[in-house]
Amino acid sequence: MKKKYHFIAIGGVGMSGLAKYLLQKGYEVSGSDINDSKYVQKVRELGAKVYIGHDENNVPDDCVVVASTAIRDNNPEIMKAKRLGLPIWHRSDLLAEIAKDEEYFIGFSGTHGKTTTSGLCSYVMEKAGLKPSYVVGGMIPELDTNANAAHDKFFIAELDESDGTIVKYSPNLVVVNNLEPDHLDFYKNGLESILETFEIFLSNLREKGIVLANTDNEGVKRLVKYFSEAPLAHNARFVTYSIGGNTDYCAKNINYAEDFTTFDILYKGELQTTLKICLKGVHNVYNSLAVWASLHQAGVDMSLVNSHFATFCGMGRRFQKVGEFNGIAVYDDYAHHPTEIKATLSSSKSFKDKNVIAVFQPHRYTRLQNLWNDFMKAFNDVDRVIVTDVYAASEDPIEGVNSTAFTSELKEKIDIPCEHISGDMKEVARKLYPELKSGDIVIGLGAGTITNLGKELLALSKEKIGVGN
Repeated sequence: MKKKYHFIAIGGVGMSGLAKYLLQKGYEVSGSDINDSKYVQKVRELGAKVYIGHDENNVPDDCVVVASTAIRDNNPEIMKAKRLGLPIWHRSDLLAEIAKDEEYFIGFSGTHGKTTTSGLCSYVMEKAGLKPSYVVGGMIPELDTNANAAHDKFFIAELDESDGTIVKYSPNLVVVNNLEPDHLDFYKNGLESILETFEIFLSNLREKGIVLANTDNEGVKRLVKYFSEAPLAHNARFVTYSIGGNTDYCAKNINYAEDFTTFDILYKGELQTTLKICLKGVHNVYNSLAVWASLHQAGVDMSLVNSHFATFCGMGRRFQKVGEFNGIAVYDDYAHHPTEIKATLSSSKSFKDKNVIAVFQPHRYTRLQNLWNDFMKAFNDVDRVIVTDVYAASEDPIEGVNSTAFTSELKEKIDIPCEHISGDMKEVARKLYPELKSGDIVIGLGAGTITNLGKELLALSKEKIGVGN
């Protein structure tokens, strides 16, 4: 690998993680971003030179330029890199290059749960003193980081399938937690296109690689069936997991308490442990089972890690409590796909006798259009739904695909009060705040600026503005 790297949009959670890893390994790192942020501050503290704003003068003359899919060809830094003939790597190219040099590479994939599973795996290994290296797509609150470059055996990474770049990776072990239609702006034929990409990806595993597959999920089950007819390359093999099924790993006797969940883990029919987690919802039983099984397959001494599952309180922006005032609790969740929203809101059932308000910010016009009918079925476990304006994420509007039309149809489909509140998050908070009352639970849902809702509501509470009674 070369010794100097320049990141365009270094403040992104994924990009900043890669930058941290390189800085800890002793590489020279610079970067730029439109705004200052906590992620920018973190890489600065490690020695990166970061510029606010994109300008061709930010780019060194002798570096590898790293960019994400969101960076367009007319970006001045990209234009300079092309003019100078500098290597331009997608962030996936850098992650793949990093992973090549790691002894045992564990990857977490699937439509949902990648950030939680990769973060949980990194966390329990770190707490067990196993010194893993990792690059994950969110902050691990208890560790206050999203990346680490250690010098031990294991490397853990979240493997993003959204733009097809997952085919670049060659892990020793990969978890496939679920596969469902998403990112349909890229995967034009929906699940069929996603399965084709995963077939290519799994052909690149290292020798004697392991695919840990959740066969409770229909998409994953189809993937496993395909490879029963066309065996995996490099002597790789499938290992399966499920809840209550006839699989290699199985979760049974699940007990959902208000503050924690416990369940038994069986391997080939034999009880291995009773695991305790404080994460809510059945989806987190799958997530925790996947992590436990991956470490067990990797040969980790599970007695070192078992107890640490109970102290992991989730990733940043995954059902994360961000504030409380006047008896009102505010949570922030990254869920932006119908399945993720249903999973998050089903977890809210643990709030006994509380009034739960879901504030949903649709993420991308294409996703709202392609999964419109699925979104209609995602909001049944709450008392009220508020829909904000669509977060475009650089997309152009699509005629007829907007929050006004979505909310109007949602009102007809579910017997729950629904309304559209337009404006930025400051305006949404200002309109919502006076209607809140003690005992309310507010859950922000989405991958965009909805993450600022809690901050705006807390700011209003400090202004001593009255809430409802």
